[in-house]
Amino acid sequence: MKTSLLAICAIFAVQAFLAAQDSTAVIVQKKRYTTKALYNHEAPVIDGLLNDASWDIVDWAGDYIEHEPDENTPPTFQTRFKIVYDQKFLYIGVRCYDDAPDKIVKRLSRRDGFEGDWIEFNFDSYHDQRSAFSFNISAAGVKGDEFVSNNGNNWDASWNPIWYAKTNIDSEGWTAEFKIPLSQFKFGKLDKQIWGLQSIRRIFRKEERSLWQRKPVDMSGWVSAYGELHGLINLEPQKQLEIQPYFVVKGETYEPEAGNPFKSGSSSEVTAGLDAKIGITNDLTLDLTVNPDFGQVEADPSAIALDGFQVFFREQRPFFVENKNIFNYRISQSQAGNTFGSDNLFYSRRIGRSPQGSVDSSDDEFVDQPENTPILGAAKFSGKTKSGWSIGVLESLTAKRHAIIDNNGVRRNETVEPLTNYFVGRVQKDFNEGKTFVGGIFTATNRDDLTEELDFLHTSAYSGGLDFKHQWHDRDWYVGGNLIWSHVLGSEEAIQNTQESITHLFQRVDADHVSLDSNKTSLTGSGGNLQIGKVGDGHWKFESGTTWRSPELELNDIGFQRQSDDIRHYTWVGYQTLKPDKTFRRVGINYNHWSVWDFGGNHNTLRFNVNSWQRWKSNWFSNIGFNYTPVNFSNFALRGGPRLRISPEISHWNSIRTDDRKKVRFNIFHNRNYSTDGSYRSNHLELGLRYRPINALSLSVSPSYSVNKDKLQYIDNIDFNGDTRYLNGTIAQQTLRLSLRINYNINPNFTVQYWGQPFISRGRYSNFKYINNSLASNFDARFSEYNMNQLSLIDDVYEVDDDLNGTADFAFDNPDFSFIQFRSNLVLRWEYIPGSEIFLVWSQDISQSGNPQEGLFKSLGNNVFGEEKPQNIFLLKATYRFLL
Repeated sequence: MKTSLLAICAIFAVQAFLAAQDSTAVIVQKKRYTTKALYNHEAPVIDGLLNDASWDIVDWAGDYIEHEPDENTPPTFQTRFKIVYDQKFLYIGVRCYDDAPDKIVKRLSRRDGFEGDWIEFNFDSYHDQRSAFSFNISAAGVKGDEFVSNNGNNWDASWNPIWYAKTNIDSEGWTAEFKIPLSQFKFGKLDKQIWGLQSIRRIFRKEERSLWQRKPVDMSGWVSAYGELHGLINLEPQKQLEIQPYFVVKGETYEPEAGNPFKSGSSSEVTAGLDAKIGITNDLTLDLTVNPDFGQVEADPSAIALDGFQVFFREQRPFFVENKNIFNYRISQSQAGNTFGSDNLFYSRRIGRSPQGSVDSSDDEFVDQPENTPILGAAKFSGKTKSGWSIGVLESLTAKRHAIIDNNGVRRNETVEPLTNYFVGRVQKDFNEGKTFVGGIFTATNRDDLTEELDFLHTSAYSGGLDFKHQWHDRDWYVGGNLIWSHVLGSEEAIQNTQESITHLFQRVDADHVSLDSNKTSLTGSGGNLQIGKVGDGHWKFESGTTWRSPELELNDIGFQRQSDDIRHYTWVGYQTLKPDKTFRRVGINYNHWSVWDFGGNHNTLRFNVNSWQRWKSNWFSNIGFNYTPVNFSNFALRGGPRLRISPEISHWNSIRTDDRKKVRFNIFHNRNYSTDGSYRSNHLELGLRYRPINALSLSVSPSYSVNKDKLQYIDNIDFNGDTRYLNGTIAQQTLRLSLRINYNINPNFTVQYWGQPFISRGRYSNFKYINNSLASNFDARFSEYNMNQLSLIDDVYEVDDDLNGTADFAFDNPDFSFIQFRSNLVLRWEYIPGSEIFLVWSQDISQSGNPQEGLFKSLGNNVFGEEKPQNIFLLKATYRFLL
């Protein structure tokens, strides 16, 4: 540990020296644009023609400067704009010059597609130099809008305000007009407002971007670099009030099951709900949802995890995605990666999860097990005040769920999910013109009336944290971090389950610093992250820090946490070019290293990484990387067994992606991992092909294939004469998936999208063994392997005669597996008026086990395209958005 601290200090010193030598800091003059109110003029008609007299009351702004590929040079074509306003709306008129109007690319896409030529305006109406509202219109008339936070590090495309825009192509290029309700902005009540302002134009055929306000490539931040919008006099803050009721008609068909009263082959239902957005003040908004429906959300991709840890899936449900930046509290996000960057105090997918309880039924009983937990209602109170306070409060209530058990017509209910309340409170305060912030978060999960069957759940779970970040030297340098804690309460069974879960494994036989306490009814833990870095002013960047999670930390009631008992130091150093040359637009090369300990002082991992990315002049993109892990131990591989030495590992990867703008685009990614002693190897190959025959149609297919052979794949822990056999085997696993997407745009507001993915993962086990010397340096010395005379396979169960006396000593199920899944979504979406939509959805799902002895393609074909009827869901959803 002492050596590591000395290394960190040395790196800091080297970086400070490099920063002094490499500084390219320039002073960029802030631009100003002065708008005027339409006091005695009619508002412009939004038709994209710029021929209204109201535009004449203000001057043109222009003088855009190229940002990509060659920063601080004149753009190929100039751009000009005007801004005016009245009591309810802000209006923008834009002239995008182009000497070849027939070459302007008018690609259609769904909202936020950002295809083809486009123009964008960003407004920092808070003028906090950290957050902004972005409005984008393409030459084809497709709108895009995003909420920008964390000084440009987060762009939330789920933000869908109501606004209006039209475009027109003429002999000088193309024009656009915007009409944006002031209710869609957030600003304070001041007689004279100053907003941050930035505009970006993309010339698609040249892959060129130009800015109204220059921002050097090596200048840190985004919103903090904006110019200024003046002339906003006596603006009246608008209290937003939007109500969006919906109704859904849903039908479902599936394979009927003989004798099962719950599997008749079809079902249908009609539901309704309500979403509302209420402006408490201009700064703070209350979002409400009653009985929300997420039927049009795309299904999660298929995945199998053999390491026992949960798989992270991104949130896709609109209510939780919008404004998620306010509630986001990632514990250990870093440039270096490999720090469990997905871990978060708030993981919204816990709300409305599948019921956690199960039913113990007999063979002659049928069970109707609910697939999800309805959200009875949820509310979000969020926003940012003019004084720099960011506030977020989320409250949600999920329903009690019952499974119905049928025994020859006699039915009973068993609770499989209790009534549960989830709460998240988040606050941040900006200081020093947005260069410094401090914040906090508190979460609570409370479950009501836990039955005996659900006594394994926590009755209550709480977590909290404090975070901060301070920047200096024009935001080029920063120091930041967070401290977190957790406290869970429950029965002795619930807390013991937590201690024994793979996240904790207090029962580990050789871990002196943790111990299982079966009498506990609560558990309290802590963690955090501290880091320092440099992100601007020159070619060099770096970040170094430490993150930790105590053995008792438990966040998974409302957060996401893979493992505890972990302390890791990380350092990342990066170099990037700032100007294009004859071969490349930009090039970067990075170095990383990580070192990991547990709270018992064991050094578990040391890993080094070098990688490089290249943006070619042809707009191709490539990268290459290399990892070396000379030290690798796992506290979790044996699921409560002793710490296991993992052989030193080498991995390398590379990818190539052709020009995104072309009608045909191709990409390839390859990753290979292998141990130095041959005990482990894997290969992953992923291909991608996208074809756009016309501007309105895009077709893409992405197949991937993985092979994995591991001679120490965990199977089970088995009692044998009072001792534990940590049973492992050699696995030969193959995984194949293929994603197909079809996007067709009838017009900017009417789209048809299809996504489908067949998936199969097959694993075959051999060479069964048990661990007898988990820390041995030599791989073969870590285990004893069973020979053929000790094993017999009977009715898919392996019996083991450990002492060769002719009598089986223990048995275990054949671990071979073949999992097949096919999921698809076909969605027709029509935004018939701004903010109001009709969805027609067809979802299909096939999930089942195959024969592990069959080939991949044969097993996939037999199960996906076989005789069994898939589950089909047909859904019609209509919403109407009242803007009051």
